[in-house]
Amino acid sequence: MITAQIIMVVTLLVMITGYAPLYLTAVVGSVLAALMAGFPLTGADPQAVSKLLVASMHPVIVDMLGVLLFIGIMQKCGYMDVIIWHIMDFGRRYGGAPGIATAAGLAAALLGALTSFTQPVITATIAGPAAVRLGLSPNKTAGIISLANTVANACGFTHPTMLAVLALTGVHFGLINLWALAGTIWIYVFCYWRAKREMIREGLSVNGDGSGLEPLPEGAPSFARAIFPFLVLCVAFFSGIPVFLVGMGTGILIIFMTHMKPGEGEKAMISGVTNIAIPIVAILSLMFMSNVISRIGLVTVISQYAEPYIALAPIQILFIISALAGTITQSNAASAPIVLPFTQIVLPMGADPLAVSFAAITGCAIMQLFLTGGALTALPVVAGVIPGTVQKIANRWQRPAMLVGLGVCFLITFVI
Repeated sequence: MITAQIIMVVTLLVMITGYAPLYLTAVVGSVLAALMAGFPLTGADPQAVSKLLVASMHPVIVDMLGVLLFIGIMQKCGYMDVIIWHIMDFGRRYGGAPGIATAAGLAAALLGALTSFTQPVITATIAGPAAVRLGLSPNKTAGIISLANTVANACGFTHPTMLAVLALTGVHFGLINLWALAGTIWIYVFCYWRAKREMIREGLSVNGDGSGLEPLPEGAPSFARAIFPFLVLCVAFFSGIPVFLVGMGTGILIIFMTHMKPGEGEKAMISGVTNIAIPIVAILSLMFMSNVISRIGLVTVISQYAEPYIALAPIQILFIISALAGTITQSNAASAPIVLPFTQIVLPMGADPLAVSFAAITGCAIMQLFLTGGALTALPVVAGVIPGTVQKIANRWQRPAMLVGLGVCFLITFVI
């Protein structure tokens, strides 16, 4: 069993450092650890590798499917584009350059929260040059928009680390998303306030001048029409109806609203499910790893040393560990090997599962961008579509906002 635990520790270290593919490493290392612990590969034994893999199929995957069915048809019929455009236009009209950058970041966060990838470059391509023309510096514009990853990963529906945490705690979508939004939204509140204050200090006009965004195509649906299915989704969602049925039902509603042929509507809904490939592989890999970690006794070993300290303030210490994991790995996904074992330690201490979920999810979601602005879809890509951006300067400008969000989330851990 000690050899199995050593193999698992090495697996976790390799995942944290990023020297090997994340999810392949999780599966291969977990299988080796399980076999070394004496678990059979197949058979009726509940500790058989085949049984542990089946146990990794969690209901949260079904919830995610419902959301993606809805998003597929929302994107296909153009409703999502209309919502995003109006969010950015609202920011431009009432907040000038800081407003359009903030709105673009939030629009990207909304899109990322509902799909498997947060791509702020999508809104940055449109809103970035517009915000710069209205007087906001390229570095600040890129910094604001690319922070979308922090909000989307904390309060979304598809990120593998979030899904793995929820699978461990048994918490369903709903309150966890609202609490995470309540904490991370302050990142954008602070960004808007700071950018506006600095523009005023520099003698620049903050008010929008009516320029910036390209108009919507002729014949595009109104904002009220586009947002209505989303509002229905939210009401049904929080009324306790299964998320899969909610997503399917609102998709059918959109078919009627757009007079789409049922066959085409079904294809549009299924197109959204194509986004599930990476999340489903990720959550299966991470949950399988978590099951093996628990069965080989590694959580027990870690808890023997860490529990006396964690017991002093379980939720707050888990939040700090999550934040450190995000800072060290600079990846929300790569934080999972650190966050998941400690989540398993805190849960048996009697802590509220919702609070445990919040602490485990938000810390690494916020701090993943702290040192560099992100490695894949965040600042480096956004900087490429906003001429004049210097990534290091933009990232330094981002950091106070991330610390504000981190501070608010830390305070929430005392009241959730």
